Amino acid sequence: MLNDPGLKVDPKPPASPLAAARRVVVKVGSALLVDAASGKLNRAWLETLAADLARLRQRGQEVLLVSSGAIALGRRGLGLEPGKLKLEESQAAAAVGQIRLAHAWKEVLDTHSVAVAQILLTFGDTEERRRYLNARATLGTLLRLGAVPVINENDTVATSEIRYGDNDRLAARVAQMMSADCLVLLSDVDGLYTADPTKDASAQFIPEVHRITPEIERMAGGAASAVGSGGMATKVAAAKIAVTAGCHMCVAAGRELHPLQRIEDGARCSWFYPAATPATVRKQWIAGALKAAGELYVDVGAAAALRRGKSLLPAGVTKVTGSFERGDALIVRDTEGLEIARGLSAYSSADAERLRGRQSAEIETLLGFRGRDEIIHRDDLVVTVRD
Repeated sequence: MLNDPGLKVDPKPPASPLAAARRVVVKVGSALLVDAASGKLNRAWLETLAADLARLRQRGQEVLLVSSGAIALGRRGLGLEPGKLKLEESQAAAAVGQIRLAHAWKEVLDTHSVAVAQILLTFGDTEERRRYLNARATLGTLLRLGAVPVINENDTVATSEIRYGDNDRLAARVAQMMSADCLVLLSDVDGLYTADPTKDASAQFIPEVHRITPEIERMAGGAASAVGSGGMATKVAAAKIAVTAGCHMCVAAGRELHPLQRIEDGARCSWFYPAATPATVRKQWIAGALKAAGELYVDVGAAAALRRGKSLLPAGVTKVTGSFERGDALIVRDTEGLEIARGLSAYSSADAERLRGRQSAEIETLLGFRGRDEIIHRDDLVVTVRD
């Protein structure tokens, strides 16, 4: 019997955090979207998932999709033989399949009057600071406008060998970047086991993981399907990213109709639990993990507004010091020079200097483009000293 505080073996499924989540990322594997024998889209199944997604949105939840399947769909369109593809063949298949994949999502979500946006990302887009900020801003705007972003790895420009399983980790990076509360990995497996259940009849199902230990990582196996090569190893790697960001993560079998509804109804799945919320993790990161690149001094009114949880507007800034770029961490000081907050700047130091003491309505005239109304938005700001 396993004796590990990070592991709980329990025949009862845990209560689903999916219904309580404000922002949800759903990852769909190739083996679910594409029939292995025919290479065709599983249209009937996809329509039920679209209904699940529409239901989440109707009750006020924001939804992002990370969808595999472009290469699997594209190789059929190009007449490529079964088996391992060369890198350039994979990229060609992705280019053809991505069009079909995006069109399929548009069709099934159009039925529910849901706008769909196609976003192609690479791991660099979620790790390099400037690209990360641009991706986060675009995705945030799409969610605010009511669209569902459908995200895939930009396989056509990949410089290393393409692996389908990468979308598990990409989904976790998206959840981290967007401060999602819940990540659901729909797959052809129903969760985590103590061993490979297809090879070991004594393998125990694990419904809850509260700490990812080396023992849990050793349980990960290889790929289980013919059209996808991401196995449990990529899912555990994704879980480490997600829970560190304060996001719940679920691994669930997705082959049945209405897979998200089934999770909420208590279907068998494995939940990975974070120790904190996404907001708490992000605030801790801003407050302590980032080195400040500059400072902003603010007037009495702005200091009081920050303490009440408001954003920092240009009008309240009296002095700008340091050389920084958009997205860099800044210290905010009051009229006596005391640190009162830290946050991420929406502007470079040069632009912040131009905006200092001015009204937000003047930003476009002063800079030549329409940026954010705030120098530091409240979501990117942590008050470090209170009265």
